[in-house]
Amino acid sequence: MTHKVIHPTGWLPAKGYANGMLAKDGTLHIGGQIGWDANKNFTSDTFIGQMRQALSNIRDIVEAAGGTVEDVTRLTWFVTDKAEYLAAQSEVGKAYRDVFGKHFPAMSMVVVAALIEDEAKVEIEATAHIL
Repeated sequence: MTHKVIHPTGWLPAKGYANGMLAKDGTLHIGGQIGWDANKNFTSDTFIGQMRQALSNIRDIVEAAGGTVEDVTRLTWFVTDKAEYLAAQSEVGKAYRDVFGKHFPAMSMVVVAALIEDEAKVEIEATAHIL
C-alpha cells in the first residue's frame, strides 16, 4: 500500500472523499475543511468561527496522522466573501494563532462564488509532511 486514509477518531464518516491521505513518503494531503465539527454540524455562522473550526479540523487530521501543525507546509483558502474576510483581518490573525500558533506555511487564498455546503463561508485545504 502506498497511502493510508487518515480519519480522526470520533468523526462521522467522510462520504465520497477522504479527510486525509498519507503517502508513503510522509506527505499528508488534507481535503478541504469547512466550519463544521466531527458530527458535521456548523459551529458558527460567522467567518471567524468557521475559519477557526476549519483550521481546528486540519489540526485534528494532522495529529491523527502522527504530526503537529508545524508539519503543515501549505494552506489553500477558498472564501465566499472577500469583503468579510478583509473586514475581519485582526480577528483572522488572532483566531489563526489560537489554532496554529506562530507557524505560517505557504498560503494562497481564492475568492469563490459558493461552496458545496450552502452554510460554508470558508474552505481550507492543506499539505503536511509527517516525518
